[in-house]
Amino acid sequence: MSMMQEFKTFAMKGNVMDMAVGIIIGGAFGKIISSFVADVIMPPIGLLIGGVNFSELAITLKDAVGETAAVTMNYGKFIQTVVDFTIIAFVIFMVIKGMNSLKKKEEAAPAAPPPPSAEQTLLTEIRDLLKG
Repeated sequence: MSMMQEFKTFAMKGNVMDMAVGIIIGGAFGKIISSFVADVIMPPIGLLIGGVNFSELAITLKDAVGETAAVTMNYGKFIQTVVDFTIIAFVIFMVIKGMNSLKKKEEAAPAAPPPPSAEQTLLTEIRDLLKG
């Protein structure tokens, strides 16, 4: 089998395709959550704290000189990223918890064993008669 054929076989496996779809959806989901946090969650929190815009919080380490930009430590963006991560992690936790509970329900209800066949019933009766 040629290297190209092996690669095609590998790339077209179900797991690889599922993973690719998951990564694409995950990237889009991350953007949605980032927008949700930045545009919906953080403004009210900033308002409650006293009109603080978290994305603008920074410590200036060195002032701007001429055309050289100031050196800042943007801890507000870090806070926003931590909130993003926390929300994403919680949502993923809830999804996995829901999937696991569905699996447990499926496993909890095992199928009833089939009744013995006519031959087995007959052989059991013969055995019982021979014992007696």
